[in-house]
Amino acid sequence: MRRLPIPDDVTGFEIDADVRQDLKSLPKTLADDVARNLVMVARLLDSEPEEAYNYSRVALRLASRVASVREAAGFASYMTQRYAEALTEFRAAKRMTGRADLWPVMADCERGLGRPERALAMAGEPEVKQLDKAGQVEMRLVAAGARADLEQFDAAVVTLQSPELASSAIHPWTARLRYAYADALIAAGRADEAREWFVKAVEADSDGSTNASERLAEIDGVEFTDALDEDAEDEAVESEEPARKPIAKDEIGDDRMIFEDEEDVEEFYDDDDLEIDEDYDENSSEEQPKKA
Repeated sequence: MRRLPIPDDVTGFEIDADVRQDLKSLPKTLADDVARNLVMVARLLDSEPEEAYNYSRVALRLASRVASVREAAGFASYMTQRYAEALTEFRAAKRMTGRADLWPVMADCERGLGRPERALAMAGEPEVKQLDKAGQVEMRLVAAGARADLEQFDAAVVTLQSPELASSAIHPWTARLRYAYADALIAAGRADEAREWFVKAVEADSDGSTNASERLAEIDGVEFTDALDEDAEDEAVESEEPARKPIAKDEIGDDRMIFEDEEDVEEFYDDDDLEIDEDYDENSSEEQPKKA
């Protein structure tokens, strides 16, 4: 089995206490190895999901009967859009633990597999009642997305209308809920109302979890210019290949010289003894012989 590099500073103590408890069913050396791979999954999941996926597969081969490992593998697969794999892992984790907290992401996997009808069916299952408030909001987001997949845009708007949406309290999921509602209003052709909800999403989005501010600017017709992009354009202009200079080519031989312009060429040679090679590139790697 291929082993992936793990930094020296990675320790099992970085993982959640519940995961450490899960790993106690393994021999200590094996548990430590699995824990270190799970830490790498957690570290890389958002920034380098493909690498996180690779580490999750190592952990899965080492301890496939541990629920936390199956769950981590599920999220790594989900983040890399391997929805069939993710659904398999989430189902296994749910079967091992009996918990329903993975139900919304399982439904979203059904959407990813092009089965929005199944996602909607899952939104009506008893497992939803077992979810906490955050999980129920997540389920609403998935169900609204499934409605949008089916081009049922008005129904998507209605799905998101809830006490959580109407509340002025700010929770970790508030910005995403308001953003999704604004996006659903746009799809339903209600742009004026959507603007109001994008504003509310911006107010709740202290950690930048959505691009609500960009969507709001788009509605208002505001364009942003990235200063870094301007600098890059200036550098590109400066680094453009210099204009080619005319080359004097002796018809009798192959000797070539570079001149600043055609007047210099004519002064150096007699007009009857040369032709102008406009296509020769002075930046060519071919070495230019000097005039004898």
